[in-house]
Amino acid sequence: MVTGTAYSILLFAVVITLGLMLSKLNFRGVTIGSTWILFVGIVMGHFGFVPNAKVLAFMKDFGLILFVYSIGLQVGPGFLSSFKNGGVKLNLLAVGLVIMSALTAFGIHLVTGESLQTMVGVMSGAVTNTPGLGAAQQTLLDSGGSSTDASRLASAYAVAYPIGVLGVLALLIIFKAVFEVDMDKETREIEAQSNAAENIARRMHCAVTNPAIIGKTIKEVINDDLKNEMVISRIMRNGEEFVPHEDTVLNENDRVLIVTTQKSIDTIRIIFGAEVPMHLEDWIKGRKSVPLVKRLGITNTALTGKKLSEILFKGQYAVTVTRVVRSGVELVAAPDLRVQVGDYLQVVGGKDGIDALAKLVGNKAAALEKPNLFPIFLGIALGVVLGCIPIAVPGIPQPIKLGLAGGPLIVAILISCLGPRMHITTFTTLSANMMIREIGISFFLAAVGLGAGRTFVSSLTAGGWWWILYGAIITIVPILVIGLLGRYVFKLNFFQICGLVAGGTTNPPVLAFAQNAYGSQYVSLNYATVYPLSMFMRVLVAQVMILIAMA
Repeated sequence: MVTGTAYSILLFAVVITLGLMLSKLNFRGVTIGSTWILFVGIVMGHFGFVPNAKVLAFMKDFGLILFVYSIGLQVGPGFLSSFKNGGVKLNLLAVGLVIMSALTAFGIHLVTGESLQTMVGVMSGAVTNTPGLGAAQQTLLDSGGSSTDASRLASAYAVAYPIGVLGVLALLIIFKAVFEVDMDKETREIEAQSNAAENIARRMHCAVTNPAIIGKTIKEVINDDLKNEMVISRIMRNGEEFVPHEDTVLNENDRVLIVTTQKSIDTIRIIFGAEVPMHLEDWIKGRKSVPLVKRLGITNTALTGKKLSEILFKGQYAVTVTRVVRSGVELVAAPDLRVQVGDYLQVVGGKDGIDALAKLVGNKAAALEKPNLFPIFLGIALGVVLGCIPIAVPGIPQPIKLGLAGGPLIVAILISCLGPRMHITTFTTLSANMMIREIGISFFLAAVGLGAGRTFVSSLTAGGWWWILYGAIITIVPILVIGLLGRYVFKLNFFQICGLVAGGTTNPPVLAFAQNAYGSQYVSLNYATVYPLSMFMRVLVAQVMILIAMA
């Protein structure tokens, strides 16, 4: 049998190619996308096309690392605000999903008499949790179990895995129909929730009517508490528009265009006066000299980690920065906001001032087209180290590890969130991130399929048909309950439910399907919100069940 490296790479390439060709198939507009790679791998594995064992293990682990790390980089900038806005609720539901899966598996054990060890394997496959399987096998062997029992766990996992993917995909499609989801409406709703985050920019128009601020400069009005919450972009006075600076004196009935955060709106109304109905056309009519409005891309790596106040020192550029656009999200241009390469500054002012600031920040589009590989490989290295650190849990003889999925995901989120504070340039192009993500999930699915295909049929003929049924029950029942609770009790958005289900079942193929089918970044964001805790709980619960079985 040929099992060399070249043969293994060729086999992976063929499996992925055939899977991607089949991914174009759809039934009434529904497609499972790249998940076809998994099933092509199972078929080819069954017919004896087996790669080298070391290559197989490497492709599976490395593919998973690439996939989850790219997800972490994508969602990192908005992760903290997402966690504040419903993250606790989502994680509680995810924990509920994990516990229900375990209780369902235990209930099947009591009713059918199937060994609890085998049910742990079925459960791990039903929720596509490979680290949970590995932890369960290790705990079994350390507790005196045989290698035959450990192999039986793996076989049960392989048989239940496909239904763990297909079952969840089917449930998401059913949820979409039952909930009568209007994708445009769902998008508007979740964007509104996102825009309610503390640091998201919001425009408002006010008339200066408060006697306490009339005759004072902007610098005197905007104190230290407010300077990071608002920017006065423009003022209209006596029908004429101009760009103010910190020494501009406010007059009665001035119309001010303010960029602020949601939480500061009421405070600003009290300080300045009531909002007034104004539109863009009103400002255009009042222009005596037309101020330029431009977006300048930060490409100067020396500015990474610097505060806006340091870049705009003493207002020397005679422009006003109203917003900072990061990963498509508009942030208030607070003086303490730290910028990074890839950010865009929305500026208002004269041509000379804007040109001078553009020279400082770089504003070279070509520089943003080049992939930045440093944070990727640094993060992967740190993520692997974090994933291998044993975490002792009281009452559990074996330490818990985040694994090669949980560790890189957490590090990617932290690097993309906090990188600028550490003067680390974390920006990489969207196309580069997408390429890494798709290559990663393709490697992972092909490896899982080829690995499962070798024993898939033999496991079925040895009584494994029942494992498919058990796996379907473990997959469907908890997701049905949590999905219905999430929608009708906790009023979750459809994208939140997709992310919750994919992350709570630690299911990368489902995430890939939801992204391709529904095309929303919010699925990934919510997936990343619940994935770390879900992964930890899945691994912990699998080990606890093995210990109960061996007691």
